[in-house]
Order: sequence, then structure tokens, then C-alpha cells
Amino acid sequence: MNANPDLLALGRRVLATQPFSTLLGAELVAFDPGRAELRLPIRDELKQQHGFVHGGAVSYLADNALTYAGGSVMPGQGVVTSEFKINYLRPAQGDALVARASVVYAGKSQIVCRCDVFAITGTEEKLCATAQGTIAPLAAPANNGN
Repeated sequence: MNANPDLLALGRRVLATQPFSTLLGAELVAFDPGRAELRLPIRDELKQQHGFVHGGAVSYLADNALTYAGGSVMPGQGVVTSEFKINYLRPAQGDALVARASVVYAGKSQIVCRCDVFAITGTEEKLCATAQGTIAPLAAPANNGN
């Protein structure tokens, strides 16, 4: 359960403005300061030739969860992923994927987060990937003399 329903509502509004996230069908299920949880229903269009969820979809989910977690401790400021690394641990298959991210370190210019991605079948969860990333504040656009 979310401790801050206003933050969850804000996060869901932001997710709705991301065309790629809406294309994939991602859902923000939890969002609190320092943590985020995203869910992605598995459908055939997200699978590769062996029937597993494509690594790009797993990677997307981890990346977005990392950025949500990091952004939650920099309120009022846009953030982006500066870098991230992912380890695929087992093929992702089942009904849905869930990515759970949390802040490890929050500084003024960077936030380090970690994320575990689980494949869900019924009520069973299997860890399929783990990631770590650095989230940075979005630089203000240059004035360009205007």
C-alpha cells in the first residue's frame, strides 16, 4: 500500500505522458519516496523467438523503475537515467513482469538505485533480472540568447 497516494497519482500521470510506456502497457503500482514498482503484462508482442519476454522489454521496465525511484527523492525536478547495468538471470515468462526499484544513495547531482525484475505466474514470483543505475537531474535547457 502506498503511503503517499498523491505521489502515486502524480507518477501515474507522468507515466501516461510517456508514449513508449503506454504502447507497452506499463502500470505504476507503487510509488513512495525512495521506491517504485512498475508492472508490465506479458503478451505475445513482447516475446522473442524462443517465447520469452524480449530483453528490451525487461530492460525498459528496469530502466523506468530505476528512474521513478530516483525521481521520487528529487521532487519538482525532471530526471533521466544517466547509466544503468542489467543482469538477466533467467528467461522472463509468465503472466506479467514486476520491477521493484529503490534508492541506494541520493546526492545532489546523482542518485544510485537498484532494481529487481520478477516474472509473475499466478501468485509465484521468480527473479529474472537485476539492475543498478544512476539517475541525474535534467539540465535546464539552454537559453540560446532568447
